[in-house]
Amino acid sequence: MTASHSLHPEPLAPLDSTAHLMHSIGDELAGRLRRVSLLGRRPAQPALVLVAHGSRDPRALETVRALRDRIRDLRPGLPVHLGHIELNEPLLPDTLAALGDTPAVLVPLLLSRGYHIKQDIPEMAATATARTHVAAPLGPHPLLVETLYDRLLEAGWPTAMDAAARRASAVVLAAAGSRDPDSATDTRRTARSLAGRLGVPVVPAYASAASPTVPAALRALAAKGRHRVAIASYFTAPGRFATQCAQAAPWMASAPLGAHPAMARLILQRYEENVTTRGAAAA
Repeated sequence: MTASHSLHPEPLAPLDSTAHLMHSIGDELAGRLRRVSLLGRRPAQPALVLVAHGSRDPRALETVRALRDRIRDLRPGLPVHLGHIELNEPLLPDTLAALGDTPAVLVPLLLSRGYHIKQDIPEMAATATARTHVAAPLGPHPLLVETLYDRLLEAGWPTAMDAAARRASAVVLAAAGSRDPDSATDTRRTARSLAGRLGVPVVPAYASAASPTVPAALRALAAKGRHRVAIASYFTAPGRFATQCAQAAPWMASAPLGAHPAMARLILQRYEENVTTRGAAAA
């Protein structure tokens, strides 16, 4: 005899209990979706503030504005602003005041460590309402060497030399100069990297505040039989010092670094390095 099965099914749950269960499931799903959304949401990116030195030469302001525009083209949506240490508007404190409570990373358009990097810019940054961070100076870096090399080629530097021409050739890396020994250390590193790229001696020299001067470096090279000497302009933009150094060239002088594409990439790299380092530290 087989077991009999009940012909009456189990009673269904009351409608109000079913509605309560579905409501609870919906709340749970909504909560999980909110948590996923919060975890996946990226915080607003800080603004990038280019910090230029400033110059009475109008070409300098034109150059840094062109560099700012090139960066905006590379990173649409990234807020990019400009502030000067002196001589040009907008001054950095005014730029920071205009940003209000917007966080910012300040990227100095300076090629080495020195007083502006260690004192002036951090003091100005401290006046900002929002949190600000100062990125590393642009140099030394391989992208600077790439820019210097291209500027020399534009000025007429030969892409190939025979042995005799190489023995007679050299480059003076003309920089602004600083009393801070770290600045000279950074410039020497760039000079060594550029020498490796060119295959001729590259001597760092300065327009002020450090030695050797550009004329002294040229005399020292001439005494060694190096008469085909180019001046590599290690300045971010045209100005009085860049002009003076170029006028001393016995052979050719390159243009300042300017709005070269590699300069824009380097500025964005300094910005990203700063953002990433702070993000890792927070994590």
